Amino acid sequence: MSVLTWLALTLFLLMTLIGGAKGARSFLTLFLNFGVLFVTIIFMTNPDMNPVILTLIACTIISATTLFFINNINRTSVTAFISTMITIALLLGLILLVTDYAMIQGFGPEEIEELGAFSLYVGVDFVKIGASVMIMSTIGAIADVAISMASPMREIALHNPSITKKRLFLAGMSIGKDILGTSANTLFFAFFGGYLALFIWFKDLSYSFGEIMNSKVFVGELLMIFCAGIGVALIIPITSSISAYYLLRKRKMEDTPIEEPRE
Repeated sequence: MSVLTWLALTLFLLMTLIGGAKGARSFLTLFLNFGVLFVTIIFMTNPDMNPVILTLIACTIISATTLFFINNINRTSVTAFISTMITIALLLGLILLVTDYAMIQGFGPEEIEELGAFSLYVGVDFVKIGASVMIMSTIGAIADVAISMASPMREIALHNPSITKKRLFLAGMSIGKDILGTSANTLFFAFFGGYLALFIWFKDLSYSFGEIMNSKVFVGELLMIFCAGIGVALIIPITSSISAYYLLRKRKMEDTPIEEPRE
């Protein structure tokens, strides 16, 4: 077997041993989401299709698969899904505006050599493609923060039957503040780790600071970090407010304790 196969098997075994049924479903979700992305890319090559709309549909499917298939349909996953969709909707206008005015669409000089043998007249709007890439890049971080906040808030409501909406909201905000710092660092180092070779190339080519800051490749990735970071910051109060309202409203309507999550 190849190294890739061994690594995949190792990951599957560890996720199953540590996470149980949820771990196994999480591993399967990776391939399901890859399938969604693959189909989305195929449709994007059609000039008659709007890449942004396709991306929004794909993000909805990916979020639903990630949250509901792994965690089942319960109060935690529902609040996380609603929060994710609201945050994406709020970010959509900002991403479209940034992509248009920053002019990061298309390819930079650093990428032309690899694409020299291909025609760039593919009949698609690269501004919308750039916006689609930024939307897709933010969905993972946003959904991760949403479920990371909704789950402990459900536990707080479960073990504190008399807690008020305001106290539960403030507890969620406190959790979100801790998540915000680590999530921002994760986005930052994921970018620098993935583009370390590009920075070495900039150094070898003696790029000035101004040239680096005007490089499409560098600026495009940096804008993705900023948009994802804004999304992570926005989803904290959104998830806190929705979770506090939804959890306590459900409990009051049903007059029953909040259910334990199912495996």
